[in-house]
Amino acid sequence: MAIRTVIKMGDPLLLEKASPVQAFGTPELQSLLVDMYDTMQAIGGVGIAAPQIGVSLQVVIFGFDVSDRYPEAEAVPVTVLINPVLTTLGDEMVDGWEGCLSVPGLRGEVPRYTRLRYQGFDAEGQLIDRSVSGFHARVVQHECDHLNGILYPQRIRDLRRFGYTDTMFPELAK
Repeated sequence: MAIRTVIKMGDPLLLEKASPVQAFGTPELQSLLVDMYDTMQAIGGVGIAAPQIGVSLQVVIFGFDVSDRYPEAEAVPVTVLINPVLTTLGDEMVDGWEGCLSVPGLRGEVPRYTRLRYQGFDAEGQLIDRSVSGFHARVVQHECDHLNGILYPQRIRDLRRFGYTDTMFPELAK
């Protein structure tokens, strides 16, 4: 449908808690999902949240087979997740490098739970219930943070581990 503008850190909408989706299977929801997916693909992202394109709804899309931004990451199935609920499966956390379409050109090392269960709904209102680990778990946590007004720099513990991608990871700069 349309590639939308991704709003950037500093926009107050990115700091708000998004509203739950009330109606599934609607043309408006389908249009939003197509726009989100097209935008994510056009920019080379591995995930996107509705607030990033200026829509304050609890909707995320994530997934990829291969990512230029995260070449070492295992594939994550393309998933539409609406009104998500995350439950950690254990206390283990690991630091990992993250970037964000709303924080372009920067990367930071962020602690995330290694295993979690996510529940929510697909575009038609069918239940999704998955337990995941590794990069899949990291992506879900990152995208769902957007629905709660949290950007990954807020989770960085050591700002010495935050900087410009082209400086810190020249092999990823294009």
